[in-house]
Amino acid sequence: MARKLKLGIIGVGNMGGAHIENYLEDKMPEIEITCIADVDGKRLAAAEKKLPQAAAFSDASALIKSGLCEAVLIATPHYSHPPLAVEALNAGLHVMSEKPAGVYTKQVRELIAVAEKSDKTYALMLNQRTNCVYRKLKELVSGGAYGEIRRVSWIITDWFRTQQYYNSGGWRATWSGEGGGVILNQCPHQLDLWQWICGMPQKVRAFCHEGKWHDIEVEDDVTIYVEYPNGATGTFITTTGDCPGTNRLEITLDRAKLICENDPRTDKFTLSAYELNGSTEEFIRTSDKGFAKLPGKWSEVETDGLNEQHPGVLNAFAAHILRGEPLIAEGAEGINGLIISNAAFLSSWLDKTVEIPFDEELYLELLNEKIRNSRFKKTVCESVEEDMSSTY
Repeated sequence: MARKLKLGIIGVGNMGGAHIENYLEDKMPEIEITCIADVDGKRLAAAEKKLPQAAAFSDASALIKSGLCEAVLIATPHYSHPPLAVEALNAGLHVMSEKPAGVYTKQVRELIAVAEKSDKTYALMLNQRTNCVYRKLKELVSGGAYGEIRRVSWIITDWFRTQQYYNSGGWRATWSGEGGGVILNQCPHQLDLWQWICGMPQKVRAFCHEGKWHDIEVEDDVTIYVEYPNGATGTFITTTGDCPGTNRLEITLDRAKLICENDPRTDKFTLSAYELNGSTEEFIRTSDKGFAKLPGKWSEVETDGLNEQHPGVLNAFAAHILRGEPLIAEGAEGINGLIISNAAFLSSWLDKTVEIPFDEELYLELLNEKIRNSRFKKTVCESVEEDMSSTY
């Protein structure tokens, strides 16, 4: 029998539970879950019933020190991701962490430094990179045939959440427990894809509205404007207060326009391209007609149709450790999307444009000030089991 990767799961709540369900459905053939841990006894007991062969721990450190696994999957609240990853790496374990990599970039840089000195693998659960539409979009943009990006706009507002969602856990939607709202909880995947496909911006101006639609202290309505080194501009608009929402990414390049959109009627992603018969930049300068437009044509872009999501990321993680095959996303890459969200917060808090790299010490100082000055009193209700199978 072929060797399997012995995996321990730290945190068996919504996402940890979803990984367990995928495992029980035989979607990860090269992984064996040998141990689980959670501080919530009720959640841990429920997971034990599903995984009777796995050792159960009420403490993450006990699992890490147990010797029962060679890798861990961290699916805990945000602030704990870096310290648990560091502890596991230092204990000689491979690490797969859920998003985000952390709450603030300074902490993640320290984690990356530990990972670089380790001979173990540090990877991040950036499962949207497995989506065939986004992979094709990156291929088209990076390929260069359509020229440089001129403008990018992403409206991603189909994150609707009720007050009950925020009340389901004491850590949710608080500065001390979560470190942010929609751009730190719901949008890390999209912020990662944004920079993965389009590159990192140079300047950020953002407006993060805190508790606009819900009784929470963190942001639930955000507009981000960015400028890129080549002069291109971009916008990123998101909220948990729109119903129904929109998921539409438009990228305008010199020779084409690409549109990636989720059709709410069918819940299917489509990728369309409008290919121009020439260069926009050149046509603007050389045309002798004031109202002329470059001709072109629309087409539906074909993809390979594969969208392996969370199991695909974990299967690649196992294959990397067992046979040296490529990861979906190395852990160090997780800091890029976090840089954008931290810069957006800082811009909103200071009410001005922030340049990247920004003052990470100032960001941490202001975040801690938010935590110290919090007067928010939260009503916590019994958590309701959610179907996480279709989440981003």
